[in-house]
Amino acid sequence: MDTCQSIKLMSGEYWWGGVINDGALMPFGNADYSRNLRHIDDNQATPLLLSNKGRYVWSDEPFAFSFHKDELLIHHGDSPITIGQEHHNLAEVFNHVSRTYFPSSGKFPDPLAFVSPQYNTWVEMFHEPTQDKIIQYAKSILDHGLPPGVLIIDDNWMIDYGNWTFNKERFPDPKEMVRILHQLGFKIMLWVCPYVSPDSAVFRMLQRKGYLLKSKDETPALRQWWNGYSAMIDYSMEAAVAWFHEQLDDLVTSYAIDGFKFDAGEPVIPDADDFSKPVLWHNTLPLNDDCNAFAKLGTKYPLSEYRMSWKNGGQSLIQRQRDKAHTWERGGLADLIPNGLAQGLMGYAYNCPDMIGGGLDGDFNSSDFKFDSELFVRYAQCSALFPIMQFSLAPWRVLHDEHLNYCLDIVKLREQLGPEILELAQQSATTGAPIMRHLDYVFPNEGYALVGDQFMLGDQILVAPVLLKGQTSRQIHFPTGTWIGDDGSVVQGPVLEEIQAPLSRLPWYRKA
Repeated sequence: MDTCQSIKLMSGEYWWGGVINDGALMPFGNADYSRNLRHIDDNQATPLLLSNKGRYVWSDEPFAFSFHKDELLIHHGDSPITIGQEHHNLAEVFNHVSRTYFPSSGKFPDPLAFVSPQYNTWVEMFHEPTQDKIIQYAKSILDHGLPPGVLIIDDNWMIDYGNWTFNKERFPDPKEMVRILHQLGFKIMLWVCPYVSPDSAVFRMLQRKGYLLKSKDETPALRQWWNGYSAMIDYSMEAAVAWFHEQLDDLVTSYAIDGFKFDAGEPVIPDADDFSKPVLWHNTLPLNDDCNAFAKLGTKYPLSEYRMSWKNGGQSLIQRQRDKAHTWERGGLADLIPNGLAQGLMGYAYNCPDMIGGGLDGDFNSSDFKFDSELFVRYAQCSALFPIMQFSLAPWRVLHDEHLNYCLDIVKLREQLGPEILELAQQSATTGAPIMRHLDYVFPNEGYALVGDQFMLGDQILVAPVLLKGQTSRQIHFPTGTWIGDDGSVVQGPVLEEIQAPLSRLPWYRKA
């Protein structure tokens, strides 16, 4: 039964929430918008809306909502909707909903993730990683003046999907490889996913045990995803979860692996065939809660990265944005800040803007790909003061002369401010507060609700990257206070001021 509730918008009221990938369309309230949270779009999502006037909407189950003119309409089924109206601004209402619905676990990811960049093998190797390539990649990082950090070995290190054992042809001595990488100062994550290749020994074993999701005829459901057709483990079953953890724990104990990149996990895959509609995706869990169950797997490890989450705010998980294209537009650089702000407001504090320069399959590896060095530098600058920053495409391979130096300079800035970012991560583990914050969160009711191209790192550092090609200056909103720039300039706020930002500069300011 569909129930509809109406909320009249206040003057100057704006809302955030729902699906992270729609961050560029937030805040809601100044244009028509609709979304059904049964379809959560390849990224984190939460059944929460919250406003700069201190109001919120929450439900334990997916609901649909729409904004039109001066009205917010909430459509839902049998699950109750909570509408809160007792708070006064964005920070107050966030603090209430985070404590109530997704309290912080008290833990945060390994400190190395905050003080140094991550490095991912994906763009350099795609589906062809090898032991020799990875060791050389790590040594090249150091040889070119970049610090060691978390190194993620992406897809196809293993024998098969579901068979989480190193492929001996590609990795003849993985224990020695990890030893060398650790000695160089790196920590190591391995890519995993919830899929199982059909007609394999592991598939047949899991089918006998009853650990696979089933279709209506009780046979294992197969789902089409970006790398073929696979069966799926039913993570609503404790025994199935225990089996998966056994595979990962063996990698930890046998090879000293430090954590895992948990990819995929979508409850709905767009354009799937009829046999893989949502009703086949879950057995015992409510819709989308299979995604929630998959994300909970990672809370066991000190380093876990996810792209998909449902109601997993407050957990010690790195939450990356969905794969980005090598473009200035939406789907690329333009999405990073608004999506990152939305992640923080939904409780995903340890957020990552994905790979610098983009990492979308079919983009870098297409025959007509054109690299834009200016875009890569601006991508690096925009990512540098996110809670997590991540390289994949090797900057020393694609950049030259001053462009490479600009990229190296921004990594030095990350190292300089890394201890402060780590301190904010530690605070977030206690308070749940975002690390990357909307201006309206830090300076409520001062008219910054619609500012989506700059952000606060904590309460003291203002970050305003350049996001348009060819632009060497930009306007920055400076809130109340005295702001000391990276270039030594001093600005007295509140003021909207045009500042110079050549390609060599990421404009950032510290509040005096």
